[in-house]
Amino acid sequence: MKRNENSYKKSGVNISLANKLVKYISLISKKGVKKTKSSPKKDVIGGFGSLFDISKIKIKDPVIVSCTDGVGTKIDLANKFKKFDTIGIDLVAMCINDLIVQGAKPLFFLDYIAVGKLNLDKAKKILKGIFKGCKISDCKLIGGETAEMPGIYSKDKFDLAGFSVGIVSKKKILDKSNVNKNNIVLAIPSSGIHSNGYSLVRSILKKNKIPGNIKNELLRPTKIYSKEVLRLTRKNLINSAAHITGGGLIENLLRSVPKNLTLNINLSKIKIIKVFKWLKSKNISDHEMLKTFNCGIGFCLIVKKKNIPLIKRVFPKKYKPYEIGYISQTKNKVNLFGSLQW
Repeated sequence: MKRNENSYKKSGVNISLANKLVKYISLISKKGVKKTKSSPKKDVIGGFGSLFDISKIKIKDPVIVSCTDGVGTKIDLANKFKKFDTIGIDLVAMCINDLIVQGAKPLFFLDYIAVGKLNLDKAKKILKGIFKGCKISDCKLIGGETAEMPGIYSKDKFDLAGFSVGIVSKKKILDKSNVNKNNIVLAIPSSGIHSNGYSLVRSILKKNKIPGNIKNELLRPTKIYSKEVLRLTRKNLINSAAHITGGGLIENLLRSVPKNLTLNINLSKIKIIKVFKWLKSKNISDHEMLKTFNCGIGFCLIVKKKNIPLIKRVFPKKYKPYEIGYISQTKNKVNLFGSLQW
């Protein structure tokens, strides 16, 4: 190549490096993965399209459920702390936890990684997290896209997006129409901040020193609830569910309650974990905390009271569900009582 000749590599896009990443993905996708009835006979990583055989999945009146999501500005903290091995778990969790709200069993996942300049080591660490998330969720990473975009993203910046597909029998779909008066609202603890509210977190970090016991909490990966929730849906123990993400507890719960019923929440029952107590101390109102963060609740179930003992048995101690409210029928859409215990 002549010295002054233009090339794609000189413009900032390294295709050969991207090809090495594809080979790496193909290699680790085969490790520790059991062959299942839905596994394609040929390796699909690197193809034009991704294959997933659903012919052997025995579900009556199957319905496909799809979700897409990202991890927001949590990726900026991953860059700041140079820790990339858990952000991929977050990406999978944000999609899978949405899928199971409707009772769907996760089938497969695709990722999108956009970078200013491809760093192979960083990308591998991100992908290890994605694979771990898929393993926890019992779904398969079948494809994705890595886009190197110089000039759009600065050299060290990146963004992530995920897309997941699940399947559920039409009769097993969790829907707010299943919710009835006197149902109980159960809260399942979060592992931490999860992947929402990080623009506010980052704003606080610019003005405050991070305590040692808080720093590790900032990148703690989002809890994936699929194993426990799907065990409950198979036994018809859940009426409705909510993934507590952007908008906080109340906004997300209201999406899972019919308009003719009232959501009653006892705020004093919420078990607030330490990272939120630290954030609250930085001059944030209770209202702002509730609508921005999960405040210690990552997922909610709306259930019949008689089912609660069976439901609690499914969860480990750390994520044991507890009652925070109930469903009634009044003129109000929501009734909040008690106060958050900081």
